[in-house]
Amino acid sequence: MSPPAGEGWWPKAKPRLPGPGAPRAKGKAAFGQTWWGAAWVGALEGSARLDPNRLPRGRTYARTGAVGALEARAGEIVAKVQGSRRTPYEVRIRVRMFSPEEWEKVLDALAAEIGHTAALLDGEIAPGVADDVRAVGLDLLPGPGELQPRCTCPDWADPCKHSAAVCYLVADVLDDDPFVLFALRGRGRDEVLAGLRARRARHAGAPAVGPGTAAAGGRVDTGVVARSAWARTPSELPTPPLPPRSPGRPTVLGVDPPRDSGIDAARLRELAADAAARALDLALGGTSTGIELSRDEDLARRAALTLGGPASGGMERIDLATLAACAHVPARELLRRALAWQAAGRDGLAVLTEAWDPAPGALDEARSLLGKGATARRNRVSLGDRQLRLGRDGRLHPYRRGAGREWEPDGPPLD
Repeated sequence: MSPPAGEGWWPKAKPRLPGPGAPRAKGKAAFGQTWWGAAWVGALEGSARLDPNRLPRGRTYARTGAVGALEARAGEIVAKVQGSRRTPYEVRIRVRMFSPEEWEKVLDALAAEIGHTAALLDGEIAPGVADDVRAVGLDLLPGPGELQPRCTCPDWADPCKHSAAVCYLVADVLDDDPFVLFALRGRGRDEVLAGLRARRARHAGAPAVGPGTAAAGGRVDTGVVARSAWARTPSELPTPPLPPRSPGRPTVLGVDPPRDSGIDAARLRELAADAAARALDLALGGTSTGIELSRDEDLARRAALTLGGPASGGMERIDLATLAACAHVPARELLRRALAWQAAGRDGLAVLTEAWDPAPGALDEARSLLGKGATARRNRVSLGDRQLRLGRDGRLHPYRRGAGREWEPDGPPLD
């Protein structure tokens, strides 16, 4: 029997909700502009050879901001993808990690050519690397059968459109930083470069560390007499290195905490990322360590960070609703505290929560700014839905009555 003519007899597809990511720049070239990025895309499309229908939808999702921040870990990349339902789907792209013995072979192959190390330091992978690693029986780049995308959506396809979208954006990440490929195999940039340096030093015949130890070529390090070392004129201290441009990324846990431990690995990484950002701020001349803050002040500070958009460096930042639930504070109240902190830090939070009696005449300026009919109560002067609050810092902090009839911070204080 044929279905009835016209519209309405079949279930209509729900539109996708706005995604958490930024849309890809219009006119940007295809995914995978480097040879290693293109190889990653080839592995994805090769694995989808039996069911390629989800790939065009995956590219659309990747270009239109459906994918949130990518988090690269040893052996996998994790991201959230917004579909038609309110809760985003979680995608994990797993790649087999090399064993310690396999890593020894890979590093030996890379160290055999000085050009390979130089290219890596320039942010590139030399074309000969793939052949040299393959010569020792391994593949640095995953093949079609090695990519293992997993998604929490009900789609049976492998890969589904959500997994495909994440894979396409991984190609962009690899184009920008080839060391992510090494990290997926189990070792980060510092570990790879340290292994290459150690091999180059051995190849150059550097002496072993420690007096009396035989070095390459039969030489022996006889040590230094303490009297002679003390008599030397000290050289000038080296110029202190400049702070990094961005905070370091927290290390990846070897295993996730047990389910009944009460520890959330994602929240733990977010706390570590926050500590790294504060450490960099101190290195750049900041004065706050965060230790001097009370619990409520630090909660307001962290809530204010959620108003600033996604975290840098690929780290996923906790959202305000989740933070409010963890702190057992109503989300609306936490938003007010976040706005107050964003406006003036500790002084702004104090103005939000404290009412006090200023000296006579201290509110004259506030009355003048709001105009005729303004009324004063303690340190607050109001007129209609506008209010100025005098802080103990001597500044006037603007407030506006919100939809819930509560007074909310309305910008930085008037200097």
